[in-house]
Amino acid sequence: MTKRKNRTYSDEFKKEAIALVSEQGCSVSEAATSLGINTKLLFNWKAKFEREQLGEGLNEDERIELKRLRREVKTLKIEREILKKASAFFAKEMK
Repeated sequence: MTKRKNRTYSDEFKKEAIALVSEQGCSVSEAATSLGINTKLLFNWKAKFEREQLGEGLNEDERIELKRLRREVKTLKIEREILKKASAFFAKEMK
């Protein structure tokens, strides 16, 4: 069994694909077929683009910051648990 590779597309390619649909009046299925991509993929790109235009979604900088903050929160939780265990250990030793 072969593992399927996920293809990645540049932001420029995505914007041009969305422009085919929104500006040139092609249907999503026509545009997807002509670009050699799945129709669902183009629908997802279009929906994400529309959410970003309305200010509902996160832009790329916000996504990067969110990932960084989640990593930091995870690290801080681990450190807090270690400190709790250490303080309990030393409190027990002092008795």
